Formats: sequence, structure tokens, C-alpha cells
Amino acid sequence: MKDDASSSISLDPRTLRGLAHPVRVQMLGLLRERGPSTATLLAAQLGLSSAATSYHLRQLAQHGFIVEDTERGNARERWWRAAHRRTTVSDVAPESYGDFEIYLRAVTTQYAARVDRAISEYATRPEPWVHVGTFSDWSRRLTPEETTAMQDELIEVINRYRRDEPEVPAPGGAARVVVQLQVMPFPQDAS
Repeated sequence: MKDDASSSISLDPRTLRGLAHPVRVQMLGLLRERGPSTATLLAAQLGLSSAATSYHLRQLAQHGFIVEDTERGNARERWWRAAHRRTTVSDVAPESYGDFEIYLRAVTTQYAARVDRAISEYATRPEPWVHVGTFSDWSRRLTPEETTAMQDELIEVINRYRRDEPEVPAPGGAARVVVQLQVMPFPQDAS
């Protein structure tokens, strides 16, 4: 995958262990999408106690996913921000398959919830956003090399468009748009 290396973190067995928890995946997503936050604010958004939220934030920091935002807050209030814009996965070692499955299930649960919210809001979208977007899927017979090439090309197309920096004002008429990309071998038939 081609992207600015400083804006992404690649999962290895150590970092995967730190992200293999649904709450941590949610927290990291919120920090990336909405910008810096505190344990108290995140706890309110996620319906958790501040203590539980602080624990998960420390785990994310320990594994390099977030850093303290020292330009905000004071002695009583710690602000956190995402250290990278995205998470990538290259090779997963067999001994990490369990953690990888937990991570992927947390990510896909978030994807499904996001789609569900978009469907629920469909009727109330303002013009010109009413007819923008697609829910599509395709099936192709490809080699592993072709699959990787297609995936890389799709990522290149996405990267050509403006990045969403939470603290930078969006241009007039712009709204946050999400692209959820899943490229995978077709699940085997149960028969």
C-alpha cells in the first residue's frame, strides 16, 4: 500500500496486541475522525467510565497509536491525539491470527454501524447529498498479484482526494465522506 509512511502505522504482533480490543479500535477511530480528546469526553461518547477509558488510552499510547497532545489541557486534564492517520496490515504471523481476528471483527463492526447510521439518515440528507454515494459490490476472478495491484490502485485513487484533517476547516459545501474498502478472497461456500 502506498501512502505517506509517517501518516500510517503498520500492525506487527506487538502493536496488534494493543489494538485487539473493540473499545480501542473505536477510540482510535474517534481520535482520527474528530481530533484530540480527553478521557472524560471519550468516556461520554462511548458510554464508559473515565477509569476504563483512561486504561484503554494508556494501552493505545503504550503501543504507539496515540500520543499526548501537550499543547492542550492543563495539569488535571490530559488530551490525546492519534499518532497516525491510518492503520495498515502487511503480513500477519500465524501466532497473531487470534488478535488479528479480534481486530478485524471490531473494525467490521464499526463499518457496519457506520453504514447503518448512513441508511438511517438517508431520508434527512440535505440537497445535494441525497443522491450521493453507493452501496456496491463486485466479484472478480483474480490472482493474488492482480488482487494486490487492484487494491493498490484503488488506494491511489482515494489518496488523490483531499485528506480529512479534523482541525482544518473544510471548504464550503464539503462534508465528511467515508470510503470503506474491503478487498478479500471470496468466502468459501458452506456446502
